[in-house]
Amino acid sequence: MDRLDMLRTFVTVADEASFAEAARRMRISPTAASRAVAALEASLGTALLRRTTRSVRLTEDGAAYLARCRAALAELDDAALALRGAGAAPGGTMVITAPIVFGRLHILPVVTQLLRDHPALSIRLTLSDRIVRLVDEGIDIAVRIGDLSDSALYAAKLAEVRRILVASPAYLAERGLPANVPALHGHDLISFAGLDAENEWRFGPAGKPAIRISPRLTVNSADAAIAAAVAGLGVARVLSYQAMDAIAAGGLIAVLDAAAPPPLPVHLVYQAGRGASVNVRAFIDAARGHFKDLGPLTAEA
Repeated sequence: MDRLDMLRTFVTVADEASFAEAARRMRISPTAASRAVAALEASLGTALLRRTTRSVRLTEDGAAYLARCRAALAELDDAALALRGAGAAPGGTMVITAPIVFGRLHILPVVTQLLRDHPALSIRLTLSDRIVRLVDEGIDIAVRIGDLSDSALYAAKLAEVRRILVASPAYLAERGLPANVPALHGHDLISFAGLDAENEWRFGPAGKPAIRISPRLTVNSADAAIAAAVAGLGVARVLSYQAMDAIAAGGLIAVLDAAAPPPLPVHLVYQAGRGASVNVRAFIDAARGHFKDLGPLTAEA
């Protein structure tokens, strides 16, 4: 096995946290995978992985080396595609991450279409509501909702979404509609930790008024917040696309729409050197086409 194959084996073992799973994915034997990583470690003079009978974990040196390996392999893959000319088709493996609900509703359909259109392409889609570091985790392209902080990442805007308040018809029949923002203090509130930083809800075009909330329930996923609101546990604050299905089904009603803050942008972000990638360009084009056909995600609920 040459050094390039050793690097690919090491990255795959690190991704799968298992020699057996990595070997299955690469269609080699577990013994061959183990020998490749051992040979790489011997050539570097340091251990990259900690192996036990139950787990495989990166060492500190391994984690640092992994990030560089990912970047180097991505550059080599892009260079190979570039040599095929402007008409090169997407191929190899692309790694994408997106928030859980947004990814399930809007990124998975894009991925599905790309895989149908490009037989040589493989995609690893990770859905998570946490912010991931693209370089450290080998991400080619990520979906970010909200204003972007200054960084070296490039961004392509896809859409906008709104922050909305929702509650079930049964809850509102019992407790009444909140007449204004301060009236929320008299209601049971459901906080989605991924959206409500420090238990503060801001409203209006300038983020005013802002209220401190004491939620009766705090959850770490939008699906859980919506399910709790549908069950009548209180008023939840979520993003418009997250509640569309429940609103359409009559399980939720939007409240205080007039006080909603400005829409949040949805971007695809990627590293500066990845803009020329055939895979990244294909995904951006497909995603833009999806949202153009879909229409706005900010419509009144």
